[in-house]
Amino acid sequence: MNHPEHRVVEQPAAGEAIAARDRPAADRLVIAISSRALFDLTDSDRVFREEGLAAFAEYQIEHEDKPLAHGEGYALVQKLLRLNEQLGEQRVDVILLSRNSADTGLRIFNSIQHYDLPILRAAFCGGQTPYRYVSAFGCHLFLSTDPEDVRSALDQGVAAATLLPSPRSGGATSTQLRIAFDGDAVLFSDEAERIYKASGLEAFAASEQASAHEPLSGGPFKPFLQALHALQARFPSVESPIRTALVTARSAPAHERVIRTLRAWNIRIDEALFLGGLSKGEFLRAFEADVFFDDQLGHCDSAARHVATGHVPHGVANPR
Repeated sequence: MNHPEHRVVEQPAAGEAIAARDRPAADRLVIAISSRALFDLTDSDRVFREEGLAAFAEYQIEHEDKPLAHGEGYALVQKLLRLNEQLGEQRVDVILLSRNSADTGLRIFNSIQHYDLPILRAAFCGGQTPYRYVSAFGCHLFLSTDPEDVRSALDQGVAAATLLPSPRSGGATSTQLRIAFDGDAVLFSDEAERIYKASGLEAFAASEQASAHEPLSGGPFKPFLQALHALQARFPSVESPIRTALVTARSAPAHERVIRTLRAWNIRIDEALFLGGLSKGEFLRAFEADVFFDDQLGHCDSAARHVATGHVPHGVANPR
């Protein structure tokens, strides 16, 4: 959808929220999500594709008082925003990014208000790609249904993932926020995965054993995990409303380098599953993940049958 205007809209907050709004981004967890990931825009997108921009704008205006249904990322956003209540202060910000204009985007903000989501900031980009604003907003994570926007955000150094269709995206039953990560090319760089791709499993295992005391370089999701860990640290470990898991295809002896890397980063991971190539989906269901991030589409397809899943198009497994 191409439209010449773009606007950044900030909805004012009141009272304590104003002070929290001005808190440095380093002191908060900031998540950006596209409107199509937050809400189900299937019908309006179909109008745009079949009838064009003018019909789309008319459709959105005609339906602007009808709340949109939940999208793939809605349940996750709801739990993220609930952390502010549990913390007793504003430490989590969710930013809405949309290709809609401010005019056609009114339905989206009306839906946000209908569901009582405390989302205060948005960028309506009038047909242009909204990923350009992830760095300006100081985001730790960008979630979208557009793979190219996700790649572009990753190129800016921001953790980003494409949310995939999932029958279980309505959220886990646990009241905790539970987030699971793959290791190589997600939390860690793809340096070890490159050896596996080039030389096979035996060479990979030998290299990881030889480098067991050498921490892996950080991957695109390391800063997001660090920000999440900073929130976790505000609670006793047994009472934390956040729980994290590393779910990796690695197995012994390649586990040691991962453990020592997280120790060197001084980051807590609550659970670590070294699956040795087993399918990840059932384990993620048992963990009750609200979302799982992986760089390999095969693992994502398995996971998406059980939990909300974000594909991270990064590293050697995702050549351009």
